Amino acid sequence: MINTEELELTEKLVHINRVAKTVAGGRRMGFSALMVVGDGNGHVGFGHAKAKEVPEAIRKANEIARRTLISVPRKDGTIHYEVIGRQDASRVMLKPASEGTGVIASSSVRAVMDAAGIRDVLTKCLGSRNPLNLIRATFNGLRALETPEQIAERRGKSRQGA
Repeated sequence: MINTEELELTEKLVHINRVAKTVAGGRRMGFSALMVVGDGNGHVGFGHAKAKEVPEAIRKANEIARRTLISVPRKDGTIHYEVIGRQDASRVMLKPASEGTGVIASSSVRAVMDAAGIRDVLTKCLGSRNPLNLIRATFNGLRALETPEQIAERRGKSRQGA
């Protein structure tokens, strides 16, 4: 669990959606908010929440995002190796890029990369472009990343030529 009190987190509202619940008297309108938070130094989280009013949905999404922070292994502002994150019908390919390339990504994936402090990465969204599924797929890909040291330890080898 990552302690959020000592981190200076930036917040990014990714998507707001108006949702309706059909009841006997008609439709009850509400709002859902999708938010990404991160410290720009390898910690990032996202939250999705619904409420009757927009500010309340944003506040709830922000709280959830702060509780779901993960740590992302990075190397010189990019990721160590190519990975594909999957969520339902969405797939996101994340590929390391050389210094100065920037973040080549859709708005949803860009928000996650910026919040995590990844400055150079190539991405490609495959399948569904649903913002929530894209963010979840991106997180699944980032969770799957390991440092070379972790991979060597898992394989029972000593890391050479680092």
